[in-house]
Amino acid sequence: MKIKAGLTALTMMALLVSACGGQGNGSGGGSASGSDKKPEEKPKDPYTMVVFTSGVSEKEFNDRFSETLKKKFPHVTIEYIMSGKGQTLADLVAANKIPDIIRIDVPTLQTGYLDYKIGYDMSELVKKYKYDLNRFNKVFIDEIIDAGGTGALYGLPVPPYFPQALYYNKDLFDKFGVAYPKDGMTWDELYELAKKMTRVDGGTVYRGFSANPVNTLRDNVLSLPILDPNVDGLADSGKWTTLFQNLLRFYQIPNNTIENTSSLEDKAFNKGNVALMTNQHNIYLVIPPEVNWDLVSYPKFKDGPDLMPQRGPAYWSITNASKHKDEAFEMIMEMLSDESQLADSKRGIPTTLNNPEIAKVLGQSDPIYSKKNMNAINVYKPANYTPKRKQGLTTVPGATQQNLVGNAFIEVAQGKKDINTALREVDEKLKQELEKEKAKNK
Repeated sequence: MKIKAGLTALTMMALLVSACGGQGNGSGGGSASGSDKKPEEKPKDPYTMVVFTSGVSEKEFNDRFSETLKKKFPHVTIEYIMSGKGQTLADLVAANKIPDIIRIDVPTLQTGYLDYKIGYDMSELVKKYKYDLNRFNKVFIDEIIDAGGTGALYGLPVPPYFPQALYYNKDLFDKFGVAYPKDGMTWDELYELAKKMTRVDGGTVYRGFSANPVNTLRDNVLSLPILDPNVDGLADSGKWTTLFQNLLRFYQIPNNTIENTSSLEDKAFNKGNVALMTNQHNIYLVIPPEVNWDLVSYPKFKDGPDLMPQRGPAYWSITNASKHKDEAFEMIMEMLSDESQLADSKRGIPTTLNNPEIAKVLGQSDPIYSKKNMNAINVYKPANYTPKRKQGLTTVPGATQQNLVGNAFIEVAQGKKDINTALREVDEKLKQELEKEKAKNK
């Protein structure tokens, strides 16, 4: 898809102005003549900027960025490529058609960017343009630098990121005459509320609580990684036991039975018979219109920390093959400007900036979010990212890690295994996966 912008030249010509003063009247008016003609601005050379993304539709890109880029860069034709059959990044690299700008993320930074030998450190451009990285939430900048393992800045954080929140079905609370949940609740308070809302009424089972085990455990407030950063195996089994125990009690409430997979449990709230759900605030999360929902801040542990679990954002990155690195950086700055992120925030897309004025308008122009308690997202600051694997150590794909933990928890919640056994098996499976990865690299 190409977004075409016409070539525009702005030419300003000042008129020659001459004035004659009175002659011999001694007024001191004198005479003045000369030219204020400004040099003609040279039109910028037209070129094509290739932007590649995975998971962002053409429509979304157009809605969020196209008009702004057309106005700011009228001499540029943007060729937008969304990953698909025959046009994956691997296909483009193999054909030596490497894009200029790529939307990357931390989980696939290595396999989806650096392994192609197209990585580019944006630090010099940041310095050249005196670009203030402090305008972003520090967690997001630190994570991309840490993930690269070399201190390089491989991207700048683009909304959305995915903060966790507590959703609730207002109609069920009204039906049973129970007060709605509030911002600032603890897990213990939520547990008591879930017990109260779990019941059988008129032959229908109403569940008090649901959660996607994968993102709940992966994006935990302790910033606890699955694979240990320094040694082969599961990180800190003691803390993982705490996380499992905290979540498990909800599924030990009679009639609050977990679904067989994380995906099914993720969709349980949509059926209309689940009162409470922890999940990401995600513009791609679809809750049916017949479910009358709202949200409050994510529950916290009684002893803290007072932080919000979150899944980090994607990043706009530049490839080392680009012949338009400066221009690419200018475009990225425009897409991450206050104005652009303000518009994003109003759509319901959480900002990556340290700007409370932008954060507080979250969802205000969206027909659904504008009627919800979107400030729930701003009650706590985002938790830190999970530590990355030590440089030089073999790792396991993030999807594999999170599925091992999620599936293990479901087995525990279904009473098939105890926590100690499940976590020991996760540790063993992680080590097996590491051996597979090591064998690939021999």
